[in-house]
Amino acid sequence: MSTSRHRRWRRKIGPVSRWLPAFARLSTVFLLIALALFVALRVAAPYLISTGFVRSGIEDALSKWTGYHAEIKGSPVLEFWPTPRITLNQISIRQPRESGDKLLGTIESLSADFSLIDALRGRTSFHEFHLVRPNLALTRDERGLIDWSYAGLLARAINGVGSENGAEVLAPDLDAEIGAVTVEDGTLVVTDIKSAKTYHFESVTADIAWPRLSGAISAVVIARINGEDLKVDFASRQPLLAFAGRNAETRTSLTSNLLTAHFQGIASIASLSALSGNITASIPDVPALLTWSGKSIPGIATLKSASLESDIMSSGNGLRFNNLSLSLNEASATGVMDLFTQPGKRPKIGGTLAFDQMNLKPFLDAFALRLAAGEAEEISAGISGPLRVLDVDVRLSARRAQMGLFELSDVGASVIVAGGEAKFDIGDSQFEGGEMTAHLEATQRDFDGGGKLQLSIRDADFAALAERLQLKGPLPLATGSLDLDLQSPKAIWTTGLTDVTGKLHFWTRQGSIPGIDAAALRTQAAEKPFFPLSAAAGGAFAFNQLNLQADFANGSAEIHDAHVAGPTQTLTLSGIITYHSNGLALSGSLEATDPAKAAELPLLPFFIGGSWPNPVISPVPLFGNTPHAQ
Repeated sequence: MSTSRHRRWRRKIGPVSRWLPAFARLSTVFLLIALALFVALRVAAPYLISTGFVRSGIEDALSKWTGYHAEIKGSPVLEFWPTPRITLNQISIRQPRESGDKLLGTIESLSADFSLIDALRGRTSFHEFHLVRPNLALTRDERGLIDWSYAGLLARAINGVGSENGAEVLAPDLDAEIGAVTVEDGTLVVTDIKSAKTYHFESVTADIAWPRLSGAISAVVIARINGEDLKVDFASRQPLLAFAGRNAETRTSLTSNLLTAHFQGIASIASLSALSGNITASIPDVPALLTWSGKSIPGIATLKSASLESDIMSSGNGLRFNNLSLSLNEASATGVMDLFTQPGKRPKIGGTLAFDQMNLKPFLDAFALRLAAGEAEEISAGISGPLRVLDVDVRLSARRAQMGLFELSDVGASVIVAGGEAKFDIGDSQFEGGEMTAHLEATQRDFDGGGKLQLSIRDADFAALAERLQLKGPLPLATGSLDLDLQSPKAIWTTGLTDVTGKLHFWTRQGSIPGIDAAALRTQAAEKPFFPLSAAAGGAFAFNQLNLQADFANGSAEIHDAHVAGPTQTLTLSGIITYHSNGLALSGSLEATDPAKAAELPLLPFFIGGSWPNPVISPVPLFGNTPHAQ
């Protein structure tokens, strides 16, 4: 059986072995002929092709592409090994004189490969372009479109491109080969007519792959703007639609030390009317990005980093961010956000964000948007600030939230900016075992018109709060409630203690005031005309309830008949506290809670002066008595 199998293989291989040498010889002959022709063309090309012919060909090509007139001042250089290539120097591209003589740009050096066969036939075709130090100027018009060219092939292709079943369609007479384009050390100036701004891009380096006008494009561009290097990766299967400002499938990435962003989907450079896709962005240093962009937000230093990832799509007159993941510093949230834009109305941001844990301080800092101090003259000149050009209506929730030294849980909050006013509300939260609500409001001219704060706390543990804040002195330690209403006529970030006016109401259930011994207070008052509070600090004043009301103005708090009712004695205080210097000027009294025990615990009036936390107490003699009466 083995011998039979070998015979069959010999019958199959035998014919092949007969024709294989002939095929190899024929292939070798063709290869040698092709190599000879290749070498012969390279050797004879300098004698067959003139420099002026190729130069005029590339001049015509540039003029054809741009619609402008290409002028070449430098002497061209032709190379034929390893590929035919021409290098031109000192090129300027400008509008024809009869049309305005507008300069599109200049190029220090331009190199391009050309077809040797076409050149021998009397035609020129170029590819693999390399531009050294081009200096170009483009204009973005009121519609958001780039003025790519005057009337050249590129402009006609952009104007004539169509779309069919989501694919780009271009007439054959508008199509052309391009190839690869490399840019080295270029400069680009873009004038945006709509915003009246001019953007300068320096040290531009680019690698562009665009085989044909009707084909896909991919480009990597690195440029420097305002001293920062930016890298842009752009790819699209519908580049002409994109350049025409129509909806096109694109993939774009932006990378720098200050910002990293990526978008993939359908977009237009002219409008956001049909935007859809996925977007990610990361800002490692928010203050540094604002400084680079020339913007300023007071107190924003607490917001170090930010990032987002979301599906994005156009929705009516705005954008919707679905499946949004947002991170601010160490806090992360999920939710839905909307950006509404309507003609004649201010843009509006709305939505909901749910945090597991968050820090409210960055939100309050971002909430306090205003123009930088250096732009005050622009405000007075009538230029609108952020609160006048943007409305906000955002709902926030968090299982845990931190605001300075305060910790909240199960927080529901909102940020609303509309009609020149801004409001921040904590509608519900758990605070020190109780509940807290808050309302912060700023009015007119980006908070320059002042603001107010309303705070309500119910059944909170103020003993734990005093310990957390490390407050010193004899303070009431109890479960209590607080209502606070403050306002200032000045901008919030410039408001000092002397600028605040308002009211406070504080009441508690059972508790104690450490550092006040009622019995020692009576003993010291009977023996001395004045003494420090520390002399009567051997115990604590227990009470059943406390009720205090105060008014704030001119850097002082005026106490109105604060009552601290204990089981046997009641402490009453009223007067002035200058809280910017901790100064006290209070009148007080200690008397029996039960009037039937007035003889046993007679009325003891006194005056408190000095500074907190160890003021001086001076007993006030009653009519007909002396301070030393027993």
